[in-house]
Amino acid sequence: MNVVIAPHADDEVLGCGGILDSNFHVYYCGIDEFHVISMEDRLKEIEEVAGFLNFSYEVADHQTVNRYDGRVFIDIFQDLINLRKPEKIFIPYTSYNQDHQEIYHAAMIALRPHDKNFFVKKVLVYEGLDCFWMNPKYEVNHFVPIDIEAKITAYQLHQSQVREHRSLEAIRALAVLRGAMIGAPHAEAFIVKRWVE
Repeated sequence: MNVVIAPHADDEVLGCGGILDSNFHVYYCGIDEFHVISMEDRLKEIEEVAGFLNFSYEVADHQTVNRYDGRVFIDIFQDLINLRKPEKIFIPYTSYNQDHQEIYHAAMIALRPHDKNFFVKKVLVYEGLDCFWMNPKYEVNHFVPIDIEAKITAYQLHQSQVREHRSLEAIRALAVLRGAMIGAPHAEAFIVKRWVE
């Protein structure tokens, strides 16, 4: 079992949509409260994405997505890790989004070596289209070839989230770039924070 921590619904697809399958569990930290569609419709989008990619998921009841307090999530993530005992865990890059920054730092604290918590041997940071603004020189070091059409389809199922600054063309372009780095048509790339054999 692998776990993806998603600060916001669609982060899981933008960062890991090409690798998500039945071996994954996605933890959505919350659903924001300021979109034009209802909470019920946002949850339907998540259900459709999970059904299409065949992963399990849970949605936390935090509606203050852009005002997260990371301290709240440390214990939540420790409980999640101890319950799921993942082989790999995927967390968001800090980017310019406050929710990503808070969730990243809380996850890193929860993932520290500690004798009372399950030790996750493989910790990876997934990227999004917003990673380059804060740190254009950041370097990915782990690559997975993907089916870009499946990722695009999954992203489109998050209908309310498809926007110009994270367009289908941009998603495809990043996958082409990452694929070119490993001699594949398309890929997703990650930063390895910990990898223990």
